[in-house]
Amino acid sequence: MISDNIFRYIQIDENSVTPKYLQLTNSIIKGIEAGIIGNDYQLPSINDLSYELDISRDTAEKAYRHLKSLGIIGSVPGKGYFIAKTDFIQTYKIFLLFNKLSAHKKIIYDSLVNKLGAKAAIDFYIYNNDFSTFKKLLLEHNDGYTHYVIIPHFLEGGGTAHELINTLKGSNLILLDKKIAGITRPFGAVYENFEKDIFNALVQALPQLEKYQTIKIIFPAYTYFPDEILQGFYSFCREYAYNYVVVRHIKQEPIQAGEVYINLMEDDLVVLLDKIRETNLRVGIDVGIISYNETPLKRFILNGITTISTNFAAMGEATAQMILNNELTQTEVPFTLTLRPSI
Repeated sequence: MISDNIFRYIQIDENSVTPKYLQLTNSIIKGIEAGIIGNDYQLPSINDLSYELDISRDTAEKAYRHLKSLGIIGSVPGKGYFIAKTDFIQTYKIFLLFNKLSAHKKIIYDSLVNKLGAKAAIDFYIYNNDFSTFKKLLLEHNDGYTHYVIIPHFLEGGGTAHELINTLKGSNLILLDKKIAGITRPFGAVYENFEKDIFNALVQALPQLEKYQTIKIIFPAYTYFPDEILQGFYSFCREYAYNYVVVRHIKQEPIQAGEVYINLMEDDLVVLLDKIRETNLRVGIDVGIISYNETPLKRFILNGITTISTNFAAMGEATAQMILNNELTQTEVPFTLTLRPSI
């Protein structure tokens, strides 16, 4: 018989980025683990789930299909769905906190989820580089997880982020993408060495850079990108005697022959391409472009844009492996330079 109380144990958090079908799946598994839902327990129909939880039928159906693929539930035509297996335990409860959701961050998320499989229940949140939202989310979820996986990038106000992170209760901590100072508790990290990586990438591009006199990096004043990128950029330009400019506002920057541009933000790349199109300059001959973060489209734009990018899939896999191995290690994921005709 269906319990009138089951919907009290099924939680759909509208603020979470975790797909709703997985939230539904994890709630049912949590109910099994807590002994609230037992073997042969008859589950609500798809229509009832859709109505009571205000979710689409497709979402409810997808959740049941997922549970069925795990062998947790069964179904009988005309009678509905029931619990077929109660000895299922999700080993890992993970609080996943990203600064933003982009194509690159989605690659990390997908890689992490695929590697962990059904062993993990993941609550996924985004704080949009805003420290006050970051703080609110951590304070609201400061218990009940085996792992906290956090990307710590802020537009402003993140100077005390380490103090907040240090208060997380008794769970394993993994910093992703960037390490920050002041963490006093044990932690693992899967991170980029921003200063070293841009320096090494530009060294690899030296033969292609010889035809340019000035390197300009588009680094907005209001950005979450770390200043270590600028330090590596300065070091390269000084060591190899290049003129260099930090461009804060690309819309106001004149485009001239003999310059190569490094862009970090996708929006700035669009502006840069528009400005170049208004000139008679040829990309890869008169003016060069190097773009941060590899995407499929950059293989085709202007016959290919040169990129410097970390391996986002490898970051997700390394994080998952650290969780599966029950260890806290420091893993540096280096950049890769992909040369194309834009320089």
